[in-house]
Amino acid sequence: MKAIKSMVQNRFKTLSLVSVSLLFSAVLLMVRIKLNKSFFLLFLIWNVFLAIIPFAITMYLNTKPKLSKFQLGFWFLVWLAFLPNAPYIITDLIHIKFGSDLFLWLDVLVVLSFALCGLFLFYMSLINMQLLVKLKFKKISMTTLTFVILFLCGFGVYLGRFLRYNSWEIISQPQVLISDVFNILISPFQNSEAWLFTLGFSTFLSVGFWVFKNLRYLTTHES
Repeated sequence: MKAIKSMVQNRFKTLSLVSVSLLFSAVLLMVRIKLNKSFFLLFLIWNVFLAIIPFAITMYLNTKPKLSKFQLGFWFLVWLAFLPNAPYIITDLIHIKFGSDLFLWLDVLVVLSFALCGLFLFYMSLINMQLLVKLKFKKISMTTLTFVILFLCGFGVYLGRFLRYNSWEIISQPQVLISDVFNILISPFQNSEAWLFTLGFSTFLSVGFWVFKNLRYLTTHES
């Protein structure tokens, strides 16, 4: 009974944190629109919606007590396809240079607030998926799997930011996506930017995840 109560409380706390951070970001964006009389950064709403999808998937899977290995495997692939959308918001900082000089500090705050929401959703979703996979596939090394996921996310963000691919294009035009990925794999020196970005961004996500997990652990055990 205590375990169930603790789980419900933790979910409530997580959802409360997500809701407050999203609300704060939305308010900042509305203030920015009002002051600058521009809808330039409104796309952040769509981007954060995409970032919520993998988090919503893991929250949904946690409510299914009789989840089979096959079902988890299927949902894992869907989750992985959408997961890069969460840290992708960090790269939206590039849009600041195209904004107005007026209230530039506000543009920075708006994009950073959405980016932090994306990172929080990303790390929480990753932790949730780790627990689900560990429960069903006990022989899989979580450390190895996590590094592979983070590397693929770094590569996924590159595909989205620089090659302008969306998650659903895995289904809508897989042949084009596979062709581009294959070219990057077989010609690493001609696509050095792709590999440098992937390694740099996945390392950034790895360090952030290590910090996030340790802070979460300390908070849980010191409270």
